[in-house]
Amino acid sequence: MSRRRLIIAIDGPAGAGKSTVAQHLAAHFGLLNLETGAMYRAFALKTLERNIDRGDAVALERLSASTEIVLVPTPAGNRVLLDGADVTERLRSPEVTQAASQVSVHPAVRVWMVGLQHEIGKVGGVVMEGRDIGTVVFPDADVKFFLDASPEARSQRRYEQTSGPTAITALPDGVSAEGIAKELRDRDERDRNRAQSPLHPASDAVIIDSTALTLDEVLSRIESIVSARLATEQLATEPLAGA
Repeated sequence: MSRRRLIIAIDGPAGAGKSTVAQHLAAHFGLLNLETGAMYRAFALKTLERNIDRGDAVALERLSASTEIVLVPTPAGNRVLLDGADVTERLRSPEVTQAASQVSVHPAVRVWMVGLQHEIGKVGGVVMEGRDIGTVVFPDADVKFFLDASPEARSQRRYEQTSGPTAITALPDGVSAEGIAKELRDRDERDRNRAQSPLHPASDAVIIDSTALTLDEVLSRIESIVSARLATEQLATEPLAGA
């Protein structure tokens, strides 16, 4: 009998380090890293291109019906295809980030996204990160984590990601650390109070507050938890061939 393939769910607010942890776990345990946030960003990008009002639930639902989003795992990370076009390099701008937070509050959009995400990850052998993976997308995930940190710590990390010589993306002119902190607070408010699958830890999630922890400390703690689960359960890390 073949072993069941591992599913790891990572949830948490913006700036908590979910993407970094998911990328590391995927590489360490040989899993597919399926970044669900990139799917919302891709859809948000399409609304910007089509000049769709992010507050118009009917228009967004209609747009979703004609939208195809595909994640293609590669050794360098996921490539994101939107209606067949690779939009990976366009998804990290502040404008797309803000739009993704706005479209994600609509119940119809989330229902559609959850269906896509579940279809992608149902074969197992995956680590999925987002805001409702352990509560909605995969409530039966084998290991669930909820990463958190203080708003101040998260905004500082986000600022460091978007400024200086090692920045992942560039800050638009006039945007400060204080501006990023306000954006994160606003996003937290939307995520935690939306009608469809609000952000909160699953009842069986391991909650890790990284405010006072280094990245290595967070990764070490998470690795040990996953390794212990693999040692006690009949789980496999290998994804399906061709998945």
